[in-house]
Formats: sequence, C-alpha cells, structure tokens
Amino acid sequence: MNDRAATKSPSVGMLFTRIRVEEKLLLKAFKRSGVPVTLMDDRELVLDPQGSNASLPGLVINRSMSYYRGLYATSILEDLGVLTLNRSTVNHNCGDKIKTTAALVRAGLPVPRTKIAFTLSAARESAEELGFPLVLKPVIGSWGRMVARLNDQDALEAVIEHRVFLGGSLHSVFYLQEYINKPQRDIRAFVVGRETVAAIYRYSDHWITNTARGGRTVNCPVTPEINSLATAAAEAVGGGVLAVDMLETAAGRILVNEVNHTMEFRNSIDVTGVDIPGAISDYALALLPTVELPRA
Repeated sequence: MNDRAATKSPSVGMLFTRIRVEEKLLLKAFKRSGVPVTLMDDRELVLDPQGSNASLPGLVINRSMSYYRGLYATSILEDLGVLTLNRSTVNHNCGDKIKTTAALVRAGLPVPRTKIAFTLSAARESAEELGFPLVLKPVIGSWGRMVARLNDQDALEAVIEHRVFLGGSLHSVFYLQEYINKPQRDIRAFVVGRETVAAIYRYSDHWITNTARGGRTVNCPVTPEINSLATAAAEAVGGGVLAVDMLETAAGRILVNEVNHTMEFRNSIDVTGVDIPGAISDYALALLPTVELPRA
C-alpha cells in the first residue's frame, strides 16, 4: 500500500476482456452482496502510474483473458494503492509455466520431470534424458493451445523448427515435460484463500483434458491428499483464488501440473454442487476492510 491511501473503501472493480459466463456469475454473486462492481474493459483501460487512485475501486478482480494485460494492469493498480485479486506476483507466477514450476519445486511439491532448454541441440539432449513420449509446452499460454506430445526425435525437431520459425523470443524457450500416462482424466481443484472449495475430474478420450478442448467434468471428492497438495500449490505461487491442475500417475501418485490465476468454473458448479462464484465474492469482500482510499 502506498502513501496515497488513508480511509476504507467498499468498492469492487472487475478487469475483463469479454463478459463470459464466469464473469456473469461473479457479477450476480456480488449483486447479492449489495456491493457495486465497476466494469473495467482491458481493451479500453488507460492507467496513469503517476496519477491518483481517487476514481479507482478499492479492490479489482483480474478476469482479463490476456496474460500480459492482466499482469501489467494489476501491477500498476497495486502501485496506485489498489488491492488486486489475484496479485500481480501471483499472475506472473501462474501465467509463466517456468515460474510456476520453479515455485512448486521450491515448495517441495511433486511435479512432472521438467527440462528447460534454449537451443535445438539442448532440447535434443533434454529429450533423451526425459525419454519419449514427452510434452512440449509454450511458456505462456492456456486452454491447451500449442501443447504437443512428441513421440520421437523427428517430431521434436519438426515442432521446434516450427516454433523458432514463428519468431518471438518465447518461441525459442523450450519447456519439455515428461508425458504422464494418466487414466484419461486429470484433476482440477479450486482454491479460495486457504480452502479447497471443490474439485473435478476432467475426462477426455484425447490426452489433453481441458474443458476448452472438449473435456467433460465429473465431481472429484476433495480428499486430504488433494486438499493438501492444492492449498500448498496455491500458497507456493502467492495465494488467492486459484485452480490447481493435478495428474495421476499409473502408480497412483498425484503430481501438481499447473496453477491457473484466472480460472474458469462454469462447468464445475453443477457437478460439484458448490457455489464457486459465491465463494470467490465472499472471499473478495472479506478483503475489503484492508483496502484504503486516497487522502482527502
């Protein structure tokens, strides 16, 4: 909090790109609480790092579909004395897969074996150590886009050559991960604050189980192991409102794969019976007393 702040604020803002089902559900949840929500379209938003926060909400929920817009907007808002959910450091830790993996490893959590390489020759060497098949992921990205399962060196070289040809510095950073032969499903756990409020299995005949790619959802009981891993993973990246994705190995071990900072939950409410948007709004409103307005 900077020195431009002094008194309490009851106002909430929502940074968005499109008003999808999740945003509509969150708006309804806040409406039930009686707290107005200011909509902040990231395509039109202009922030002044040297300006005042007098016209800004006390708390802004990041629902931007753009990783970079959300990251930089929350960072500037925080400098202006606005509380953000999730915080910019959390957005950075979750939106960049290398930072996610590093945070999970530092916390001692079980993750798939991962190698980071910066040249084709180093990627070949890393692939030999991991063994085929393996998974190549973009460092920044979501919804399973540009994720490739590589079955041999020929596939590795072809995909990496394609990535490099696309240009851009991030396409020349190769995030290689062992392929986990999961039982046609993965686990997504929803963490709000320090609580795992719900979890789902995402089933698919395809090895990518994202619901954006056609995965179907089924309730997953929140076992002590799932709760422990999910809350520890959320804490490792900085905490807040997060979705933790986990993989089950053939031996029955659960590995933490990714953590999502602008989670989607539309397909998880009915199957779990949990009011996820209500839990998020309750958590956000509980933070409001810690937010302050500019000095008069």
